[in-house]
Amino acid sequence: MKDKIHPKYEPTTITCACGSAIETRSTKAPAIRVEICSACHPFFTGTQKLVDTAGRIEKFRRRYAQKQS
Repeated sequence: MKDKIHPKYEPTTITCACGSAIETRSTKAPAIRVEICSACHPFFTGTQKLVDTAGRIEKFRRRYAQKQS
């Protein structure tokens, strides 16, 4: 790499609001704070709930079941 044209790539700590900390490298500030991470996000922890609002899934199944018959 050429001198003086690339940003510094230094060790960085990413800290989540849940208290989880990840050590990585970045060109950003030496400490980054985030609100949600993979340790507390519902999608990654398996606590996500799928909500069928107004019966959309059933309406979809009825609509396409009639066309195939």
